[in-house]
Amino acid sequence: MSNSFNSKNHPHRRYNPLLDEWVLVSPQRANRPWQGQQEEPLPSVQNQYDAECYLCPGNSRANGVQNPRYEGVYVFDNDFGALLSVGVTFDETGDELFKIKPERGINRVICFSQDHSLTLPEMSVKAITKVVSVWKEEYQNLGKLDYINHVQIFENKGAIMGCSNPHPHGQIWAQSSIPSQVARTQQNLKSYYDKNGTTFLSDYVQREIEINERIILENKAFVALVPFWATWPFETMIISKNPLNSLSDFSYEDQALFAQMLKDLTTKYDNIFSISFPYSAGIHQAPTDLESHEEWHFHMHFYPPLLRSASVKKFMVGYEMLAEAQRDITPEQSAEILKKSSTIHYKNK
Repeated sequence: MSNSFNSKNHPHRRYNPLLDEWVLVSPQRANRPWQGQQEEPLPSVQNQYDAECYLCPGNSRANGVQNPRYEGVYVFDNDFGALLSVGVTFDETGDELFKIKPERGINRVICFSQDHSLTLPEMSVKAITKVVSVWKEEYQNLGKLDYINHVQIFENKGAIMGCSNPHPHGQIWAQSSIPSQVARTQQNLKSYYDKNGTTFLSDYVQREIEINERIILENKAFVALVPFWATWPFETMIISKNPLNSLSDFSYEDQALFAQMLKDLTTKYDNIFSISFPYSAGIHQAPTDLESHEEWHFHMHFYPPLLRSASVKKFMVGYEMLAEAQRDITPEQSAEILKKSSTIHYKNK
């Protein structure tokens, strides 16, 4: 005898149409006692300036280059970039079993503020708007280079996410190839657009607004939500309401509204456990390969690792590495927690 399915209690799989893959949801596991690894939350940074920080104004970096005494946003080429801008000659071997191709690109670091003690949720909307404006400039300027076909803007926040420096900053990796996850997303977005004549995320956002079960924040231009197919415990997306192709389509009002959304969402994150909440976050937008990309619709992913407390991290191991992604609490439960979380930062209460 079988029971009637209930997504709040029974294991099930959810489809991620962006990546054409499934995630296993196991809500009943949230009831088990936890004996996993405890991570040490880092104390909040107090000093506005750190003489040992290689990102602070006026300080020298590892290669001996001295930062200017900047205020606000500061951008520089990564001193130890994963990509090189120099072109190389290459003869393809045609070997089907051992494929290889050179990759050319540029890596940049973006300091969000001269203030060493800040993070995005603690910055003003005006200051974050400037960050968004610089993201737009970098996307456009790097994208104009004839060998750059994709510009990836992202931020790793917190030591638990491999960020070795707490100074508020992000990165840009611009490269000649369209990377694998972006290429998969593009293929699925294009299939949907060719079939329906609308962007997938336009239709998806409209449905989410109608259902209003996973929406966390909403303003005139953007929504922040926990996606139906979320993998990480408190995974979210910020999606433009209109089918904006990329940052290039942002008006100044869009930049300010996006900045407000960034501040409010990251503040909600910090307030869940009253800590500086770690995450990896990044923007997905149209490639810069001079092709027409009507299928692309601007969105930003947030992938935080914390699960039950400030000290318990979700690991992607075992089944996740060998079979498919898995989560315990449902996306709807995560959305409810985030909805209830305040947009007034816990340090200001």
